[in-house]
Amino acid sequence: MTKSNHRSWLWASGLVLAVALTACSSSSSSSSSSSAPSSASATPTASSAGQKTVTSDSVVIKNFAFSPDSLTVSPGAVVTVRNEDSVTHTLTDKADSKLFNTGPVSPGQTKTFTAPDKPGSYPFLCTIHQYMTGTLVVR
Repeated sequence: MTKSNHRSWLWASGLVLAVALTACSSSSSSSSSSSAPSSASATPTASSAGQKTVTSDSVVIKNFAFSPDSLTVSPGAVVTVRNEDSVTHTLTDKADSKLFNTGPVSPGQTKTFTAPDKPGSYPFLCTIHQYMTGTLVVR
């Protein structure tokens, strides 16, 4: 390799490295600004003793999938949904009544919803990516 070719190769490598570092840097700063949790708060539910308690379960969205894809909760439980993916998703009841719906959950964002009071099996999906599905079981 001639001295001129060696310099060109070093210059091109440095340019690629600088672009890559800049892209990583801007991606990191944008995700930290969107990682603030939503202002939704847990909803208390009545326990059998008459006292109010807060029940919380969670679903993580990652790699275009819900985890777990089947979640069992108590009636009226507060379900937390955290989006660890790089794009916006929703977690929405498939029924026409839309008993629960997070609305858009941006990357890094967390939202909550209250599970239905009636025991049963409630299929859900991401309305943006409808192949993403799961089931909320209330019992």
